[in-house]
Amino acid sequence: MIIRNLKCNCILITIENQYERFLIKHVMKKLTIIIILAAFTFTGNAQGFFDFGPKIGINTSKMSTNVADYNPQTISKFQFGAFARINVGRFYIQPEAYYNSKGGEYISTVGVKTINSFNLQSVDVPALLGFKLINQKDLNLRIMTGPVLSILTDKSVKGQFTEDNLKNSVFAWQYGVGVDFLFLSLDARMESHSSNFYDSPDFNTKNGNFVISLGLKLF
Repeated sequence: MIIRNLKCNCILITIENQYERFLIKHVMKKLTIIIILAAFTFTGNAQGFFDFGPKIGINTSKMSTNVADYNPQTISKFQFGAFARINVGRFYIQPEAYYNSKGGEYISTVGVKTINSFNLQSVDVPALLGFKLINQKDLNLRIMTGPVLSILTDKSVKGQFTEDNLKNSVFAWQYGVGVDFLFLSLDARMESHSSNFYDSPDFNTKNGNFVISLGLKLF
């Protein structure tokens, strides 16, 4: 009788253990499904709210001067970096950081023609505010504007100019338009400087840039 009771108890304990394992396994499956669904939901919401990715571009610059004896030339160089975008309805904020190569060239128009040039390497940090004229899932048409800080990392001059008169940092203003298609982001902007890049008692210059860049939205 005692042995029979012990066998019954063992059977009951085994059944209870198997049932507990079944419940744990069942609950874990449900939790896994819930977590996966929540992750997909969060990712979908994040993609609508936040964009981030690398970008490359070409900038065309032409410096203006207060001296009539120099003829400014147009120089095309490159840039690369990254951008982020915080979307709030049709409005968005777009901070960026990129390495920029800029330049300027003047040809003297008096006497013997001489080439005087700047070669500038900088880290540019724009902070843009934009509005989406077209706001669709796979297609956006945008306008934007905002300040940009340029911090020179390397500079060189050729001709009559000196490096000491080149400023180490300047503020500028960017404005332009952009188009997003799927995961691609194309921007075209003008950049105007309110202060001089090169400043001396008898010569100063401002820089104006036109920039076309292509970004890749990773998420």
